[in-house]
Amino acid sequence: MVSFAKRNQPKMDFLLIGIVALLASGLTFFSGFGLGTLLLPAFALFFPLEASVAMTAVVHLLNNLFKWWLVGRNAEKAVVLRFGLPSVLAAFGGAFLLALLSGLEAFGEYALFGQTWYLHPLKWVMAVLMVFFALFEWVPHLSTLRFDSKWLPLGGIISGFFGGLSGHQGALRSAFLVRLGMTKEVFLGTGITIACLTDFTRIAVYSGQLNASALQQWPLMTCATVCAFLGAYLGNRWLHKATIGGIQKMVALLLILYAVLLLFGFI
Repeated sequence: MVSFAKRNQPKMDFLLIGIVALLASGLTFFSGFGLGTLLLPAFALFFPLEASVAMTAVVHLLNNLFKWWLVGRNAEKAVVLRFGLPSVLAAFGGAFLLALLSGLEAFGEYALFGQTWYLHPLKWVMAVLMVFFALFEWVPHLSTLRFDSKWLPLGGIISGFFGGLSGHQGALRSAFLVRLGMTKEVFLGTGITIACLTDFTRIAVYSGQLNASALQQWPLMTCATVCAFLGAYLGNRWLHKATIGGIQKMVALLLILYAVLLLFGFI
């Protein structure tokens, strides 16, 4: 069961997580990385990892619902069924695996700098996924992967499973949908519709794992959510919606560095 620390949140926590959420959200408009990919490490600096996945999912869903209101009517229903239905079913499996991993104890420990550091299964899994998806969106060969339409159901299963487990779903979903010859409007509407269905599914599972103490943290969660939306608004208004190679590489390296710190228990 996901557990938040029971303590009063100092004002510095609100300031720090607000700034990080705002910058992370705004950065998505020109880094090439999705909102969830950048927000998860930001939340994890202040909350347990499994709780960070759940909070990132909430912000991701709200953001996707707004996009769905704008472009959802363009969704290709046949693709939503072939890809989205397997994605929803697999998201249950990924979300339940997250709950299982979060309940496991540390499998190892070591001493360094006069402190004891613990190695957790959940952190190891998340670290590996962060590295993989950072490379997936950075390395040209991986970022240009495309799959034939006959693999749509399998793509839905893979994307949905990782979406439920860690929230990493957009890059894989796009790799399977981009070869279908859809117009930009239909591609966006279809992808957003599938993303919303997956987010609803995993949040339903996450909510069953949150204990009552999580409700005590709603002010900080609200602060992070509002700042994330503000960052998205400012990024959309002031920044060019283009991938800048140097910034994309910098963000990927920072994500990999974060994953290494997570892997060895420093975070």
